[in-house]
Order: sequence, then C-alpha cells, then structure tokens
Amino acid sequence: MIVPVGIALGSNLGNRTEELNEGIAFLRSLSTNHKVSESPRFETEPLNCPPGSAKFLNSVAEITIDTVVFPPLNLFGCLEDFEYERGRCPLRDVNAPRPLDLDIIYYGNERFEDMGLIIPHPRAHKRRFVLEPLSYLHPDLVLPGQRKTIKQLLAEVQQ
Repeated sequence: MIVPVGIALGSNLGNRTEELNEGIAFLRSLSTNHKVSESPRFETEPLNCPPGSAKFLNSVAEITIDTVVFPPLNLFGCLEDFEYERGRCPLRDVNAPRPLDLDIIYYGNERFEDMGLIIPHPRAHKRRFVLEPLSYLHPDLVLPGQRKTIKQLLAEVQQ
C-alpha cells in the first residue's frame, strides 16, 4: 500500500540550508514517485537544547512510501542512518546540536509504537516548529489520535 508520510526536518549545526537540501534530496530518493512536497523553511529558537545552541532551520516534507518496502521501523532506520552520514553523533546529549534531524510525524493514518518509535510523533501536536510548516502543506490534517486540525493546534500552541 502507498501512504503519505510527513517528515520534520531540522538543522542547527553547519550549513543549515545545505543540510535541509540534502535531507530533501534523500527523501526524494525514498519516495515512491520521487517527489517531495516541502513547506517553507522557518528559523526557530532551540527548544530544550543545551545553553548556547544555535537556532534551527525547520521544515516539513511529505513523501509517498510503499509500506511493504518501508514499514515504519525500516523507514526510521533509513532516516537515522542518513542523519549519521550527515554527521549526527549516535551517542549524544539529549537535544544536542545536530547537522540534520529527520522525524517521522505521520505515516498515513497509522498509529505505531514499537522499539522506541512512536507514530504519529508524540510531541508534534505541541511544537510550533512542526505545526507551522505542516500548516502550509495540510492545514486541515488531523493527526491520528488527535481531534483538532493542524491549523487549530497551531492556533493554540505556545512554542
């Protein structure tokens, strides 16, 4: 089955624009139709990061995934491997600066929890740096387990 998958991209280390460009190119290679819809990019303050952390550049992208080829854990593994290729340290402090961060926000209409991976992302509905870019792609989307649209959640979020 082919499903839409939303992925949040963020970078606060190195050339942030280039890191997001590389992330989008990688997502395009995974997409069943080799297309990516990307939101505008937003510069945001670091949230719960170590003191002195640089600002983030954030966006959200949507690709289509074949669930047989990339079930959630396989997709997560591919994203994580690419983050490491881009210089993200596997052993790091929580929310430490990173060249590229790729988080699965939604995977079709599925809810998934296994081996530490939770979909939809458990904090997406509370994060402006996810909701604002996502609102440009799908303002009327309701994430699995939520009752409000992205537009409604964005209107209520503080950070």
